[in-house]
Amino acid sequence: MKTTLKISGMHCASCVAVLTRALRKVNGVSNAVVNYSTEKATVEHDVSLASEQNLITAVTQKGYSAVVMNDAAPAQESHLRKKEIKELKTKVIISSLLTVPAVIVGMFLMDLPFRLYLLWLLVTPVQFYIGWPFYKGTWSALKEKTANMDSLIAIGTSAAYLYSAYVVLFDPMGHQYFETSAVLITFVLVGKYLEAIAKGKTSEAISTLMKLGAKTALVLRDGKEIQIPIDDVQKGDLIIVKPGQKIPVDGVITEGHSSVDESMVTGESIPIEKKAGDEVVGSTMNKHGSFVMKATKVGAETTLSRIVKLIEEAQTKKAPIQRFADQISAYFVPVVIFIALVAFTVWFSLAHASVGFALIAAVAVLVIACPCALGLATPTAIMVGTGKGAKHGILIKGGDALETAHKVKYVVFDKTGTITKGKPEVTDIVPAEGSTGHELLVIAGSIEKKSEHPLAEAIVNKTEQENCSFKSVSSFKAVTGKGVVAAIGKKKYLVGNVKLMEEYKIPLSSFSQKMTVLESEGKTVMVVASDRKVVGLIAVADEIKSDSPRAIQLLKKMKIVPYMITGDNARTAAAIAKRVGIEHFFAEVLPEDKAKYVKKLQQKGKVAMVGDGINDAPALAQADIGIAMGSGTDVAMETGNIVLMKNNLLDVPKAIRLSRLTMSKIRQGMFWALIYNVLGIPIAAGAFYPITGTLLNPAIAGGAMALSSVSVIVNALLLKRKKL
Repeated sequence: MKTTLKISGMHCASCVAVLTRALRKVNGVSNAVVNYSTEKATVEHDVSLASEQNLITAVTQKGYSAVVMNDAAPAQESHLRKKEIKELKTKVIISSLLTVPAVIVGMFLMDLPFRLYLLWLLVTPVQFYIGWPFYKGTWSALKEKTANMDSLIAIGTSAAYLYSAYVVLFDPMGHQYFETSAVLITFVLVGKYLEAIAKGKTSEAISTLMKLGAKTALVLRDGKEIQIPIDDVQKGDLIIVKPGQKIPVDGVITEGHSSVDESMVTGESIPIEKKAGDEVVGSTMNKHGSFVMKATKVGAETTLSRIVKLIEEAQTKKAPIQRFADQISAYFVPVVIFIALVAFTVWFSLAHASVGFALIAAVAVLVIACPCALGLATPTAIMVGTGKGAKHGILIKGGDALETAHKVKYVVFDKTGTITKGKPEVTDIVPAEGSTGHELLVIAGSIEKKSEHPLAEAIVNKTEQENCSFKSVSSFKAVTGKGVVAAIGKKKYLVGNVKLMEEYKIPLSSFSQKMTVLESEGKTVMVVASDRKVVGLIAVADEIKSDSPRAIQLLKKMKIVPYMITGDNARTAAAIAKRVGIEHFFAEVLPEDKAKYVKKLQQKGKVAMVGDGINDAPALAQADIGIAMGSGTDVAMETGNIVLMKNNLLDVPKAIRLSRLTMSKIRQGMFWALIYNVLGIPIAAGAFYPITGTLLNPAIAGGAMALSSVSVIVNALLLKRKKL
């Protein structure tokens, strides 16, 4: 079973390491992934050995709080986030009301009676009430024999506070640092408040999707129309949907017809015509007509709920690059504490500076080095990236997929249903001399109406589109692999391939050149004949999607080599490949062998496979990135790492560009976080004091640390403005 916990109280990447270890130690847990940015833990566990309560207990024992996220998770999460922001805001206000007077008294009112005692009184609530979570976090880390951001803040502010208390009691002429401690805690708190607001913005994609859902449904029960809440709709319910209403749940139309705006799911702006027997998706908008539908999927099973769950899981999964940040954070805090001790020792013992001076250097080192920004860089960018993808109908299943996609060197496209529409259409009608295209369609359409072959369906559809009337057909006979023979009135007709014509000795010499041209274009040619002569030719082809050539062109611009794979013969494959601009293709490949060709190509570099998610499943699984085409179908949801909801090939280069942009933001965030610490620690330790004559105030270090975290989040949020 997979359980998602919403965790409160995490402060940095070190907290993630503590909680991950704690959850993985629980008997019955096979895997646990904790995400700092989403503040969630996804735990895979055996329910008989590890209950949800066992998981919550493991979290609370480490000093954090947790709740299980249910089907209403996004709404629940929104409530918890608002509560957290409200609590942080209250603490910021209280802390500021105490800290601002402390700064005024400490820095300007030097002659105020009982000044030191007043400062002590103002700062103590800030240190121990507002700052209590830091002590709590430090204790939890100590129990795990580790240290975290809380340790840095708790040690630094306690040192400043306790030294100041010593000054008040035993050395009234000495310099106190009460306001430094209070300002530091307030700055860190303000940083956390801004961080919480920014984090809320990164999960906008889920919130937006949840708002799209219908709230009520008009159902038919016992012959009566009843308005009920969406949660009360059951499978099998008959639901009335009127013009302008949202479709409540997934289902099938039983009566009526309409046009439906499915842009919420597919991103496609043009409404789609729907009639009895057609499937409709919950939360999409009914435009003009009224209809009755039967509910087939409700609650967590609906397409919208599954998309939300997919995005949530994607945002929880770690990208491999995140492990790098986690490893740095695990060693970083102990190293920083060591540097702070060295700074204190060097200034106090070797440079013979005052205790206050040495203390300022040590506290500044502890504060400026907090690794929050490093821990936020990856998960924040992934949240924004997956959210942006979802808005464009590109569902990315996790940070690992988002990271791998930017390394793709080759993209293999399945032909049928991916590059092409997957539905044969009549492309050319070539009547013999003395005949017309209309007459040719009437003959072929009337005969093929009795056939069940896909090519026959294409001819019948064309006949209907051209408003040709069908004639009565007799003596119908299908010749396997060749075509059909039938009579219209007293006249006998043949509709089929060259083999059928040869069998009935029909001369084709006058049409052979035209047939060769059509076949070289990847079209299947049907010959219509009667009385030992050809009446005309009808060419049928699986037409290329209008966006296919542009998608291939964009991939080439991105230095990605496109390939096509198909079961068609080499000549047809070559014709299709040429039309879309693909130079490399694999022809006459059986569905079960597609994975072998992908594996072979993987020896050259990372491969993405694009298919419809059904017969291409093995190849999608074999590829480094499986990209499934499909408008929210079950198989497409489960197969592949990326799902293109619009069935639009232009979304393939978009998905890869999104991956590249996201990885760029991750690298930028990590670079600035690391550079900030590399430059900040020596400055804080006083390495430049002999040159500049100034020492970094811990309060300024605290402000800079908070600013670095917020800047990493804001940089990731800028990804929303990038064009795909």
